[in-house]
Amino acid sequence: MFPETFVAEQLAVTSFDGVVFDPFCGRGTTVFESLLRDRDAAGCDVHPVAACVAGAKADAPSRKEVTARLSELEEESAGFEAPAMHGATAEFFELCFHPSTYAEVVFLREHLDWRGDRTDRFIAALSLGSLHGESHRTPNCFSNRMPRTISTKPRYSVRWWRKNELTPPRRDVFEILRRMAEYRFESRPPRRRGRVRLADAREAGARFPSLRGTVTDVITSPPYLDTTNYREDQWLRLWFLGGEATDRLPPHDGRHYSADKYKDFLTEAWAGVAPLLAAEARIVVRMGGRRLTKEAARVTLLESLRDGLPRSVSLVDEGASSRVRGTQANAFRGDKPSDTLEHDFRFDVV
Repeated sequence: MFPETFVAEQLAVTSFDGVVFDPFCGRGTTVFESLLRDRDAAGCDVHPVAACVAGAKADAPSRKEVTARLSELEEESAGFEAPAMHGATAEFFELCFHPSTYAEVVFLREHLDWRGDRTDRFIAALSLGSLHGESHRTPNCFSNRMPRTISTKPRYSVRWWRKNELTPPRRDVFEILRRMAEYRFESRPPRRRGRVRLADAREAGARFPSLRGTVTDVITSPPYLDTTNYREDQWLRLWFLGGEATDRLPPHDGRHYSADKYKDFLTEAWAGVAPLLAAEARIVVRMGGRRLTKEAARVTLLESLRDGLPRSVSLVDEGASSRVRGTQANAFRGDKPSDTLEHDFRFDVV
């Protein structure tokens, strides 16, 4: 996760007051932290789960709107019968969700307009957070026992549930969502509202025409090189947002596994952001990867920025490096250090 403290530190030292933009916004930390500090902010991400969660943070409805919509959905769901699952994932869904819980989950999947309605998007984001998790430890997840951070593969999950004789608990989806909404609204939303789009960073300029020439701060973290497949890890949440019930994804294009293709991808991303930049801007990037050295990261970033932006780009300082902490892999490795490094760099653009 992109830490809030990193964004806060960068915002504290900037001399600009224009729009803050994150072209790889993930769960929306840069956008949300900027709004909390009374800065206009926007972002985009190509991953539907990221766009849903970040959009819910950036443009939250009122508590009253969420409560009313949940009551409306619950009333409409009475008597709803979810269609039977077929194919390789049918057994997974039978063991993952209690039949009544499954019906409520499918009803929400079919009726929430998370792309076009901010209240529905907020409820969808709450649902994503509760869709699966450690049900033996918390009453706030819908599923049989699973990790909360990633969606384990269907075949592995079925084998593990059967081996441990685990059955899905009956969970009232609407009760959980009301409880989670109350928790979220214990803190007031930011005064300002942000904009998040489900979009490729390479199309940022075209997707945010009203922001052209207004972005003074880019604070972002591109997908790490040779680290993980975000879509594979989130296949169940992607299904909830309307995707197929499968963890088998099309072959990747290599841009996050080949160093050369990764650099080309970054170049195209900066070119997409270029129309949004103000006359003077600052770009802060945290990037990483397995066995990615600080020097290689610095060269890749500097060259991709200079190739992608029709502007003068200069490195502000020598940057800083650290090991990734709290990864999913480390949860199984114990105290063994991660082999993934993170590198932070700042650039001035004029």
